[in-house]
Amino acid sequence: MAAPLPRSVTLTLDLPDAAATAALARAVAGRARQGDVIALSGDLGAGKTHFARAFIHALSGDEAETVPSPTFTLVQVYERTPAPVWHFDLYRLEQPEEVYELGFEDALAQGISLIEWPERLGPLLPRDRLDIALAFTENPDARLAALSGHGNWAGRCGDLAP
Repeated sequence: MAAPLPRSVTLTLDLPDAAATAALARAVAGRARQGDVIALSGDLGAGKTHFARAFIHALSGDEAETVPSPTFTLVQVYERTPAPVWHFDLYRLEQPEEVYELGFEDALAQGISLIEWPERLGPLLPRDRLDIALAFTENPDARLAALSGHGNWAGRCGDLAP
């Protein structure tokens, strides 16, 4: 009988510069599949949108494509393979339930959801997800990334070091 998969795995990575953050995003994109939720947290300017852009570019192969921050629109959808990428920026969300007006249920069922400011979802944040918390370090160009894979992500995030 096979051992059960762990329900949660945590990994901490030092990202010395923006290129390392982009490399991590590419590694995560390479493991992403339909129905996945990737929750990006961290202070303003910590690199959440930089990570999301690199993730979206990795699935298109087009580094020149414009990938705007959805700060004002709250969501941008990108047709990609293996599934559409729904990039949510929930900073301006006032109530968790407002996310349903953005197509959240469709995103969860049919796409890959990149969610900036996931804490705004409260209890609506899915349990099966990859949490990526980006934090500043003493070096202004570097970041510390704490990855926590829950549920189906627990078995996929152990070797994500870029």
